[in-house]
Amino acid sequence: MTQQQLAEKVGIKFQQIQKYETGMNRISASRLWDIAEALAVPVAYFFEGMTGAEDEAQIAEASHGLPGDILADKEALELVRSYYAIPENQRRRLFELARVLSDAAA
Repeated sequence: MTQQQLAEKVGIKFQQIQKYETGMNRISASRLWDIAEALAVPVAYFFEGMTGAEDEAQIAEASHGLPGDILADKEALELVRSYYAIPENQRRRLFELARVLSDAAA
C-alpha cells in the first residue's frame, strides 16, 4: 500500500503519513488505531518485539486510571465498535467533540 492510499483510507494527507513515518510528528493513539484498521492489523502489531510493554501498561493504568488493555473491558470494546459503525464524516465530528469534552473535564 502506498502512502497516498493509506492516507486516503485514514482521511488525511499523504504528507502527514510521511511525517509519521520519519518521526517528525508523533502519532496519537486514535490515529494509530485508524492506521491499524486501514492496514487490517491489530494495534499491537506496531509494538511487536518491544520489551517492557507490560510495565508501560501498568504505568498508563496508574497515571490515567485506565486499564492497561482497555479493549479487554466489555464496555470500552462496545463503545469502539459502535464508534466505527458511524459514517466517517460523523465519526470525525464525534471524535472532535469527545476531545473537547475531555479537555474541558481535565
